[in-house]
Amino acid sequence: MRHRKNKHRIGRYGSHRRATLRNLSREIVEHQSIITTTKKAKAVKEYFEKLMTKAIKAKKAEKKEREVALRREIFKALGDRRLVNKLVDEIAPKYLDRQGGYTAIYKVGPRRGDGAEMSLIKLVIEE
Repeated sequence: MRHRKNKHRIGRYGSHRRATLRNLSREIVEHQSIITTTKKAKAVKEYFEKLMTKAIKAKKAEKKEREVALRREIFKALGDRRLVNKLVDEIAPKYLDRQGGYTAIYKVGPRRGDGAEMSLIKLVIEE
């Protein structure tokens, strides 16, 4: 029985799903917005918001050891030191006072080839 196993499966097995979420998260950090299917957007939103929370905690960390530990956790999820630095040093400071909801999903209509529902997922920028 699969009771209480509510995760976004996005039609992939475990390692492929993790790789997809990792790649989509990397693209969000690099470009601040991406267009993907609605299912993938909802899945990556959950994944990315947890990374963003870790980045904010790393930025607020008083102890250097805690910051390094959080950066390593983010690195484990993203796999690129340059993107970790960008997330923690450039993106996270904009969200220090925000309690969540770092991304927004906007539906953009069906994909031309197969009619899949497409969405734009982007960082919510407050200035």
